[in-house]
Amino acid sequence: MTTSELESPLQPGRSGIREVWSQAWPTVATMTSYTVMGFVDALMVARLGPLEVAAQGNGGIWSFNPIAFVFGMLTVVNTFVAQNVGAGRRDQTARYGWAGVWLAVSAWLVLLLPWAMVLPFIFDAAGHEPELVALETEYATILLLGGVLLIAGKAMSHWFFGYQRPGVITISAVAANVVNVVANAILIFGEAGIPELGIPGIPGTPALGLAGAAIGTVIGTAVEVIVPMVVFLGPRLNREVRSRGNWRPDLRAMRDLLRLGWPASLQFGNEMICWGLFVTVLIGRFGTDHLTAAWAVIRYMHLSFMPAVGFSVATTSLVGKWIGAGRPDIAVSRARIALGLAVGYMSVCALGFLVFRDSLIGVFVGGDASPEARAAIVSIGATMLVWAALFQTMDAVGIVYSGALRGAGDTVWPGVVSSILGWMLLVGLGWFLVEAAPGLSSVGPWIGATVYILAFGIVMAVRFERQAWRGISLVTEGGIPGPHLPAGPAAPALDGASAYRDLADDVADSARTGVSDAAREVEDRSRGE
Repeated sequence: MTTSELESPLQPGRSGIREVWSQAWPTVATMTSYTVMGFVDALMVARLGPLEVAAQGNGGIWSFNPIAFVFGMLTVVNTFVAQNVGAGRRDQTARYGWAGVWLAVSAWLVLLLPWAMVLPFIFDAAGHEPELVALETEYATILLLGGVLLIAGKAMSHWFFGYQRPGVITISAVAANVVNVVANAILIFGEAGIPELGIPGIPGTPALGLAGAAIGTVIGTAVEVIVPMVVFLGPRLNREVRSRGNWRPDLRAMRDLLRLGWPASLQFGNEMICWGLFVTVLIGRFGTDHLTAAWAVIRYMHLSFMPAVGFSVATTSLVGKWIGAGRPDIAVSRARIALGLAVGYMSVCALGFLVFRDSLIGVFVGGDASPEARAAIVSIGATMLVWAALFQTMDAVGIVYSGALRGAGDTVWPGVVSSILGWMLLVGLGWFLVEAAPGLSSVGPWIGATVYILAFGIVMAVRFERQAWRGISLVTEGGIPGPHLPAGPAAPALDGASAYRDLADDVADSARTGVSDAAREVEDRSRGE
């Protein structure tokens, strides 16, 4: 490693924009890769027909509901790791990564598998036609069976984000994206392939349709777990944080994640439930054309807000790091810089939504759609895109500032507020407009969504800028909140290129030091360490 790589990242004098961007770009690239993976899935499924598009959207969001609760809780892995890194307590970080993995296994057994048995009744109760219910149930069930991989991968992601090494996750996300695309092409279309795109099929391979898309997603998700685990358990990080020696369930660390993470769990889970009701019930009330159009719009919204989520995750880690180092003033500065970058990006996306709305929707109308159905879906979707464009800028504000609050340990406020506003505005106001003004058709729910996002952004901005979180710290012994510790040596902030070096170095180090590492671990266990 070079001298610069060994240098502590706790340098108040370095450029704020440079620090934010060096932490954010791998994270943004990662979130963009996730979005591209979903977008490619949707484009391939769109070739099957409008019914499959609606089934994929409905099955995807309702399978994700319990996962979202766990995802929210795991965001604080980033918080605990980042604050301990800032305080020079790297030895405390591995336990939170493993705690996240153990929570993933527990959630899969307790939440995801039972949820798979309940979903068919939910889809049927929503009034969906039987063919649609069968497709969305099959798609959701496959995703839930593979959900343990998704959650464990997320725990590892937040560990690396908090440890200031986001490039590792970027690599895993890109690799997963590539694997997912290849798997989709094989499993969805079978031996027929996609001739229009020059993608040949494999002779004798069955076309699994929508189920193939779900299986391809699970295969890609497996890659997202394998890559970071290889680095996490590699010789380098094992020497730095004893990643191999902390694998046993740590009840205190798991309790810390539950104690601090439940509001974020509430936020993420409730948002998914509210958006699920928004699409499948409120918009689904107006028919399959409206559902198909809505899911097309939401795919484009993902392209807009997921990179902003990347800025939010980077903000969480940077705010946590500087608070752990006893410099909340720098934490505020970094949050504002990230906000500016996110607002700029999402504003450009909003302009694109307005200018190209007809063409954007038309991409998702293929398969066996009639000219009349295509025209109807494009018209409906274009109107929805206009409303989506209206709230893009304020969505960036809410996303980034809620991430900043999580980095500061102030998780209750965004969790509770988002839940109240979600049910009151996204669902409540949307339902009211559907009932009171049916002439608005599916525009009514989108008005509710717009008001919700505007309100959430304003509340998050006010909360963070008032800085009531300054008294929160999570870096004392055992993870119990207490006064700030003096800043000590921290882990080097590695960029994406360094992540590639990490992977190569870990392979080489494993060959050189495998025996000595094993001997060291035996010695540690003999001493009861």
